[in-house]
Amino acid sequence: MNINEVQIYLPKFLSAESTKELFEGLKDFPNNIDSRLYTSYLQDEIIYQGDGLKNMLVINLPNVNTKNVNCMVLSNTCDIDLSNKRFFSSQIIYTPIINLEKYKTFLLLKHENQKISEHIEEIKKQRITQIFFLPKYGNLEESIVFLDRINNISNKHIERQDLNNNRIFSLSDYGNYLFLLKLSLHFTRIQDKVERRSIRI
Repeated sequence: MNINEVQIYLPKFLSAESTKELFEGLKDFPNNIDSRLYTSYLQDEIIYQGDGLKNMLVINLPNVNTKNVNCMVLSNTCDIDLSNKRFFSSQIIYTPIINLEKYKTFLLLKHENQKISEHIEEIKKQRITQIFFLPKYGNLEESIVFLDRINNISNKHIERQDLNNNRIFSLSDYGNYLFLLKLSLHFTRIQDKVERRSIRI
């Protein structure tokens, strides 16, 4: 990306200090995918987009068995804010957090080590469109989330009063910016090279 053009698209609500920190982080990308992706600043009863949460219910259809695993929230923060009143109850969408070393071990059963090493390096540079890489942070080992393995649950299912005990991480401005870019690339690429003409009326 052209780092000089990036400044145009930085969030306008940030303080001058936070804007500078975000810009410096983006300038060094992808050589700074580390704990700078996270923040300890957010310690309240709000679920933020990109939060890691413990013990979320997951199903992998067509297998109907369910299990509780750590997950990353994909939903927009405003949409899942309980104070946001609407005519219908919203769902939280999220995707399982997968330990990177376990993923690598699984791949070794089917592929050559050299190809896997290159693939893991691509993941860590955030170059795989449907995978978001999560560097080590606290008790979280290097992990990944697949953006195409989405689950959902009632917004009211997660108790906000105990949220800080169930939250694994929240993303920093830098981490959130990268996450939104990855979501945009995965879900909203307009250049699919398909001509879609309207029905003639």
